[in-house]
Amino acid sequence: MKMAGKISCFVVLCMVVIAPYAEAFTCGQVQSAALNCLPYLQNRGPLGSCCRVIKGLISSARTTDDRRTACSCLKAATATIKGIDMRKAAGLPGVCGVKSPFKISLSTDCSKYVINLN
Repeated sequence: MKMAGKISCFVVLCMVVIAPYAEAFTCGQVQSAALNCLPYLQNRGPLGSCCRVIKGLISSARTTDDRRTACSCLKAATATIKGIDMRKAAGLPGVCGVKSPFKISLSTDCSKYVINLN
């Protein structure tokens, strides 16, 4: 019985470790995270936790599909939300010291203009 308990614990541990990588990268994740950047992008406040969020998003977008999803979602959000300074948005990766797999711009074609960071 002790061996069965150990095996069960190992299986549960593996599920916990693997679960974050099994989920699809969603627009909701991207847009929720990007809300942290709005005060800065709308010239209403400091950078705050925006760089931590941007770094997390970029490191989470591991596949081409993930990067295209992130690109499309950010593009849709910047087109929808009023008052975003697009120069600040485009410069955000540089300000945060990260390399973005795509240019943050309303003119970016997310289906084509996505580079591989590897």
